[in-house]
Amino acid sequence: MRLGIDWGGTKIEIIALSDDGKELFRKRVDTPKNDYDGCLQAVKDLVEAAEQETGQTGTLGLGIPGSLSPKTGLVKNANSTWMNGKPLDKDLEALLGRAVRIQNDANCLAVSEATDGAGAGAHIVHAIIIGTGSGSGIAIDGKAHRGANGIGGEWGGIALPWMTEDEFPGPDSWIGHKGVIDLWCSGTGFQWDYKQRSGTDKKGHEIMALKRAGDAVAKASYDAYVSRLARALAMSANLLDPDVFVLGGGMSNVEELYDDLPAAMLPFVFSDTFETPIRKAEHGDSSGVRGAAWLWGDSSS
Repeated sequence: MRLGIDWGGTKIEIIALSDDGKELFRKRVDTPKNDYDGCLQAVKDLVEAAEQETGQTGTLGLGIPGSLSPKTGLVKNANSTWMNGKPLDKDLEALLGRAVRIQNDANCLAVSEATDGAGAGAHIVHAIIIGTGSGSGIAIDGKAHRGANGIGGEWGGIALPWMTEDEFPGPDSWIGHKGVIDLWCSGTGFQWDYKQRSGTDKKGHEIMALKRAGDAVAKASYDAYVSRLARALAMSANLLDPDVFVLGGGMSNVEELYDDLPAAMLPFVFSDTFETPIRKAEHGDSSGVRGAAWLWGDSSS
């Protein structure tokens, strides 16, 4: 049995998979924000619940919104900032009494979708999370591309490409940089833009409902979001030229994106043709947690 944990900014989720990918158990709890020890305990409780329910012991893979530094072994670049600088794998191994494999959550999404999802069979899959933040991961022949410094696919810290005059320099992000993809291309950034235009806080699905009802302000925020995400994807196309883009996270459920993004990308793609598909994660909100479980089939982890 394979256990996968997706440690996100708002939830921690576990899945138990059989070796053939059948889901045996799944559960999620709210993330204990700013409480590292509380998060460790939440992971322990979820593992115990999964193993009690299935009557089996499993390997454990963990997806986090950051990565382990190859130099120090400590977590870095996590937007759940309370885990930064922590020896997460060592702490979990001591707590659980077993080996743990940890990857960036977007890499887990990429592995999941390259294994048996929207990118199955593709040589290069670029998976994009557009949720609380916007991270990305790359799978090559089904394996996570971690990179020499553990930052393969880390597009969140890059400034939004082809920034317009009214976008420059952009809002501050948790990274300490202005105008980065992690904010502009996230659901958080979509909501931020709407608040700047309207003076009102609304959730992403509420903004989309207004847009679909013909609200001009909501439409302006949506159009700006499409443009920003399209420019970020075009940058990836020019640099990586993947076989498929796969979108995950809350904003990936906005069906209009799949019709609107390709045309918005075209002016920025350095090619006479561009037909790379942009697909919704086949496993939806569970794709990252499934990818974490599959890390024990990935010798690069």
